Parts: sequence; C-alpha cells; structure tokens
Amino acid sequence: MALRAKVSVRTVSNVVSGYEHVSAQMRARVERAIEELDYRPNPVARTLRTGRTGVLALVVPEIDVPYFAELAREVITAAADVGYRVMIDQTGHDHDRERELLTGGDRGMLFDGVLFSPLVTRAELLAMQESRSMPLVLLGEHEFDGRYDHVAIDNVQAAHDATAHLLAIGRTRIAAIGAQPQEDYATPQQRTAGYERALRAAGMTPAEDYLRPAVHYSRADGYQATRELLERAERPDAIVCYSDLLAMGALRAIYDAGLRAPEDVAVIGVDDIEEGRYSRPSLSTVSLDTPFIAREAIARITARIADPETPAVQVTAPHTLVVRESTEGRSPDLGR
Repeated sequence: MALRAKVSVRTVSNVVSGYEHVSAQMRARVERAIEELDYRPNPVARTLRTGRTGVLALVVPEIDVPYFAELAREVITAAADVGYRVMIDQTGHDHDRERELLTGGDRGMLFDGVLFSPLVTRAELLAMQESRSMPLVLLGEHEFDGRYDHVAIDNVQAAHDATAHLLAIGRTRIAAIGAQPQEDYATPQQRTAGYERALRAAGMTPAEDYLRPAVHYSRADGYQATRELLERAERPDAIVCYSDLLAMGALRAIYDAGLRAPEDVAVIGVDDIEEGRYSRPSLSTVSLDTPFIAREAIARITARIADPETPAVQVTAPHTLVVRESTEGRSPDLGR
C-alpha cells in the first residue's frame, strides 16, 4: 500500500485511521491506492496495534421510539464521517440494565467510547464509571455535576415555547400530558416547569387537574390521558404533550370524542418526528435538532478518545417551534 501510494507506512495508517492532519495531496494518493488494491482494513489487527476498535456504543432507553430511532440514524451517519461504526443497545427504562451497560464489564473491551442517554440513572450511579477508562458522553435532559461531556436539551424552554404558542393563539384552558410525579426523571420535571412558567408569565395559575401523568410517552398513554381530560365539565381548549407520540394519541382521542383539532382542542408535541408531518391534522411541535445532537456527541466522544484529560463540555442543542395544522390549521410543510 505504501509503495503503491509512494508515501510512508505512517501516512497510510493515518489516512486509514481517519487522522485529520494529512495533506489533501497525500490523502488522495493513499485513497487512490486503496481503491486500486481493493484494500480492506483488518479490524482485529487495528485493535491489537492501536488499542482501539473503531466502534462506539449508543445506549438509549427504547430504540422503537421514533425520536431515538431518528437520533440513532443521525449518530451512525456522524460517526461514519469520522471513521467509526456504532453498536446500539437499549435499557428499557431499567435501572439495573443502565448500570450494566454503563459499567460495561467485559463488553467494554468492544468499544472505544459510549454515547449514553439515561432515563433513570442518577448522578451518583455515574460515579461508578470514574473507575473505568471508557470515554463517556451523556445525551439528553439531565443535570449532572460537570464530570462528563453532555449534549443537552433545554426542556424547560422547549415546553415554555410550546405553551406560549398556545397562549398566543388565544387558548386559555391549557392542559399538559406527560407528568411523572412519582419519579425523579429529568424530562417530565423540566417540561412541567416550562409549561407552568409560561402560564404564570401570562398571569395564569396552573390547574393541578389539567396536568395529566403518562407512565410511558406512548400513543396509548396520550390517548387515555386525553379521554380523561375531555370528560371534565370544563374541558381544555389546548393540550401540550411532552412527546409527539403522546400528541398522536391525543389527536385520536379528540377525533373519537367527535371533536376537532384545532377548532375545539389545539394540540402540540415535542420532538418533531416524521409521523407528525403526515398525520391529519399535521402536528405542531417543538423540533429538537437531532443532527446537531448527533454531530456534537460524536465530536465530544472523539475528542475524549483522543485526549482523556480534556475538560468536560456541556453543549445545549437548539430547538425550533414548528407550527402546523393541529394548532393553527396551516397546511403541512412536508419539506421539513
């Protein structure tokens, strides 16, 4: 390979390993030689030589939830751009499962780093990871103490913006679905805080019976919670759902009750999953920038792999209010 490209063995190794600081001319010569020789790197040999596998782990709560499926797709794409492959596992909301996947055991030898989106893990559990050398980047809506790289979502502001939109279109009886008062999970707590903050800013006192729990952020839970809200003597005229799947269930419950969205009850979600763009009515939502989250997560984990002593960084992903038919009757923008 080095002879064909007329470069040093080190240069070939740097190109194959995805090392950035190789001149464009040298990289082109090596890549041309790779193509001509139909070269395929031996992952076992690379691991023995470098101590790295070229594989990252992505751990999420549920891979069949559309948001996490879309995030996984973006992570795989971003990782491939820098020469990494990704293996995916799920915790199923289970504390012991998160502990197992976090501490790794012998499985830790398979990965160069872990991208971890915990739901039930507490900060003290993450202290278990300190005794391991495995690079770790946290994803999502958690408040940790700065020991770990973290690509975060501003859930408070996201829920605030969703609620403020409903207020702006004249809704005054605004319910919310997704609270989990018996749990210590960050997502529902933060989204409830944003919902209540927007109401108070508008001079309203949040009504306790308008805040409905959801054990899982599923269509079924959204459907059941909405049915209960619609049975009230003074039913809500708008609903903030803490996920798009909850909102999908809410829309179906409104339809089954013989009502219309948004005319009778406006609905908005959070996530901007593809399904919401094609539902009828199309779903207004707060769009979380999953490509940004994925790129930043990969940038942080590769930096951590290259230099384990680099200071931890927290990055907050942007979000965007996307208005569709379920709140304002607008036709969907299927290009988004």
